[in-house]
Amino acid sequence: MKTQLKKGTLDMCVLAALAAGDSYAYELVSILSRSMEVSEGTMYPLMRRLQAEAWVSTYLVESASGPSRKYYTLTAAGRQQLVLMQQEWQEFVGDVNSVLQLAAGRAKGESA
Repeated sequence: MKTQLKKGTLDMCVLAALAAGDSYAYELVSILSRSMEVSEGTMYPLMRRLQAEAWVSTYLVESASGPSRKYYTLTAAGRQQLVLMQQEWQEFVGDVNSVLQLAAGRAKGESA
């Protein structure tokens, strides 16, 4: 179940990380890996999809230690989408918590 939840929320997590500042894909993997398991193999297709949705845009920055890095930045549409995703997430978490509390209350009533 955790894998499916991660798949469903990874877009939001990446947009939230980019809301804190522009980043390149490997750095995003490092940031997200502090809290969840994420691989570069997952990140690159995700970034292409977010770019196709016009939620992120890119620019190149010269690197002193190798090729230029592609940085991702949140677009205005990406910021709007992040707000929407966060609202939907909070509603979902609230709904799940309501069910869990109801189930816990019923279990207590049955054991009494």
